[in-house]
Amino acid sequence: MSSPPVPPLPAVPLSALLARAELGLRQIAGPPAEAMPVYSAHTSEMSDPYPYLLGGELLLTAGVHAPADTGTDAYYDAYVERIVAAGAAALGFGVAPVHDTVPSGLLAACERRGLALVEVPERTTFSAVGRALWDLMTAVRHLELRRVTEAQQGLATAAARPDPVPAVLRQLAQRTGGFAVLLGPEGTEPQRAGTPPSEAAEAALADLVRVVRPATTRLFPTPASASDEVGGVQLSAYALGGPGGRALGLATGARAPGDHTIAGVAVVLLSLLQGEHRSTGDARRSAALVRLLLGERPQDTAELLGAPGAWRVVHAQSPGGRPVPVLGTPLVDATDALVRALVPADQDVTAHDGWTLGVSAPAAPGELAAADSQAAHALARARALRTPLVRHRADIPAPDVAALSDHPELRRTLRTWLSLHGSWDRTANALGVHRNTVRQRIAKCGVLVSADLDDPDTRMELWFALRDLP
Repeated sequence: MSSPPVPPLPAVPLSALLARAELGLRQIAGPPAEAMPVYSAHTSEMSDPYPYLLGGELLLTAGVHAPADTGTDAYYDAYVERIVAAGAAALGFGVAPVHDTVPSGLLAACERRGLALVEVPERTTFSAVGRALWDLMTAVRHLELRRVTEAQQGLATAAARPDPVPAVLRQLAQRTGGFAVLLGPEGTEPQRAGTPPSEAAEAALADLVRVVRPATTRLFPTPASASDEVGGVQLSAYALGGPGGRALGLATGARAPGDHTIAGVAVVLLSLLQGEHRSTGDARRSAALVRLLLGERPQDTAELLGAPGAWRVVHAQSPGGRPVPVLGTPLVDATDALVRALVPADQDVTAHDGWTLGVSAPAAPGELAAADSQAAHALARARALRTPLVRHRADIPAPDVAALSDHPELRRTLRTWLSLHGSWDRTANALGVHRNTVRQRIAKCGVLVSADLDDPDTRMELWFALRDLP
């Protein structure tokens, strides 16, 4: 059976939480805490919390649901089995106020099922455990962002060297702690960097790279990327732009959250640097990209792109399995989830079969960040209205959903209110508060997001946007 999915958040080893002396947590059963990643903390006193777990949680309970007598081995065995089946990382048991000690039946069940069991002392509240975990996750996220930023700068510097391709490969291998291989046209010797993995993993990486290389005999479009795992080694392959079917392979011991972003930068740089015949336009775009990555302002590099001055940003999404739409520009960033493109403002953008597009207003190079937000807003409207293409309208500002990021109670109220089609009474019943409290919270939400919540289109966009917030 495959492992349950876990939230797309940075994980914290259980050992880091146990090391917080102020919590006084103590592991009393299960595998080593160092090898147990925790993605969130969840409190439940249900006898079967399985339907409410996403996977990777530290499940906290005071044992209210558990029988008081000691002959409950069968109960605890079934309880732990469901927690393990849901993919929870560990179980935290509070020894007060219901139980004076951790029940022996629970301890034995966790040992049998291989579930980490943590004793939470009476003086430590579950909310304190949750806050400590969030602090640790925030620190991990900041470290990962800094690592990605430094890797991008290193790759950009490598791309500006006299022999850029080997330099970029070396930087990619170093920054990911893995092995990188670049395959050119058939018959050319691959370029390598880093320590090669095992023979089995290297052979599997070679097979994976072939998956993303174009082939005239294939019945289906060639994927832009592919991934696999062999013997604990994480394998990734990426198709490079340009002729000749060039592709990049990457093997790492673990797949950190920022590795995909780092590899994406390397793919862009190698696509621009590779090629037997690079046009003047290719060279200019490569120079513009390197300058941007090295910190120059967009308005100072725009002249290298050859556009008259103004651009439109296009966001496009498809259910999957379709070739990237032809938008009439080489400035395209395509991932599995989203295609973004820069299109000259005087060039028309039309709908594409099977794709949903959002198009920004014309923007100068220094305003492209705002245009990117406009395109995202237009795409959200297109999805909400189920239309293939929506252009940005200045008279309908995008709801500022990010303003709710520091207000979890308001987010929860707004999400519930939208799911119940704006019913005050049903929302109040669902949240267990007075309807006037709901009205006050929704009014605050309207002020924070700077939008008219009576507009049905705005409600649709908020519903889609809130799905991306915790």
